[in-house]
Amino acid sequence: MEFCSISAGGSMAAAHCITSGASDIRINWAGGLHHAKKREASGFCYINNIVLGILELLRGDGVEEAFYTTDRAMTCSFHKYGEYFPGMGTQEDKGRGKGKGYAINVPLKDGITDESFQNKFEPPNTVVLQCGADSLSGDKLGCLNLTMHGHAHSVQYLRKKNVPLILLGGGGYTVKNVARTWMYKTACALGIEDTIDPNLPWSEYFEWFGPRYHWEVVASNMEDMNVKDGSLEQVRINALEHLRELNSAPSVGMHDVPKENLLKHLGFGKESDTQDKLDERLAHKSPVFPANRELTATPRTLMQVKLVQELWLGFGMPTLESLPPFDPKHQSMT
Repeated sequence: MEFCSISAGGSMAAAHCITSGASDIRINWAGGLHHAKKREASGFCYINNIVLGILELLRGDGVEEAFYTTDRAMTCSFHKYGEYFPGMGTQEDKGRGKGKGYAINVPLKDGITDESFQNKFEPPNTVVLQCGADSLSGDKLGCLNLTMHGHAHSVQYLRKKNVPLILLGGGGYTVKNVARTWMYKTACALGIEDTIDPNLPWSEYFEWFGPRYHWEVVASNMEDMNVKDGSLEQVRINALEHLRELNSAPSVGMHDVPKENLLKHLGFGKESDTQDKLDERLAHKSPVFPANRELTATPRTLMQVKLVQELWLGFGMPTLESLPPFDPKHQSMT
């Protein structure tokens, strides 16, 4: 229950920050649990925080199902199709009633590579990006062939386009590669991916990343079945044809969302606050989670979060505990 609250609350808070104008990119790696349905858990997911985030903003099958009969939100799912969970998501699944045409499915075959995936991703406009890592090469359950850099291309592309963006976690069953990729995507969101040392920093989990001990996830020699028979281009054409059939105006009422700066969102900015007080309080609102924070979650999720944290700290990123005490008299960190 605690983990569900953290996961859902993080996505809803991220959505609020985007709509209020407090920030343009927010990250919740504990989110992205996109298989959960209205009345049942599914696919290792207990609460569909993506749906809650979208509602706060305005194939994961659970996300698509929630908006299947309404045009309030458009869903677009790039996924492995066939003998793979949840076993649905053809291009004929377009929505129903008012939602017809607002569910876009891009089914993929085994072995899709970075080049093929990038050609089918671009260009979107406003995005909640679920970054499940089971599409990485070498995943224990997935059977696609993306590298870490190819997986992160979507984040780099959207950041360059200045699109309001929420990054969420999700699946991924080779845990060390999940940690590598989410760390790298965090760096991409910050625009510092080119400054990272390719050698992994030492931590108590260092041996988990053998035998290469580098942060990249490379492709295998798996054959790309998507280009072998030319089906991927037809999938792209079908998806674009579905989009052309849509009416331009949705039925949901639109209104302006009051803008809010980051300090106001954090509860700062009272007239009685001095600059010293603001600096001190802001330091205690560090967006990087504390090193000793514990989450109630599955062992897999805990390990993913822990490994991402270890990599983050290893590259010299600050945590609350690492900050020296603030001395307002000297206007400096002592």
